[in-house]
Amino acid sequence: MNNFSIIKCLKGKKNSIKTYLTGFILSIILTIIPFWMVINNTTSYNKIIYSIIITAIIQILVHFVYFLHINATSNKNWNIISLIFTIVIITIIVIGSIWIMYNLNINMLLD
Repeated sequence: MNNFSIIKCLKGKKNSIKTYLTGFILSIILTIIPFWMVINNTTSYNKIIYSIIITAIIQILVHFVYFLHINATSNKNWNIISLIFTIVIITIIVIGSIWIMYNLNINMLLD
């Protein structure tokens, strides 16, 4: 591939590069905010936990929109099906892990 064809490819991808940079900058900001709150102990423990959860949810949405290109205008059913499958698998793993850790905690504390 020569230089002309690389430049030609990049010219058509300006919107794509702009979208990725916007998503990257938003991700950095949404990571720095809770990190700064924890490091500087700016508010109470509960408010820090809630802010971490809120920024995490917003960051998930940013990743969906800017990196995975899953949005409300997407007509591709496979995106929704794969998203639902991913949520189900993650839910099974998280609930199963909590269940196993709870049972191990109960069984290991018996004297």
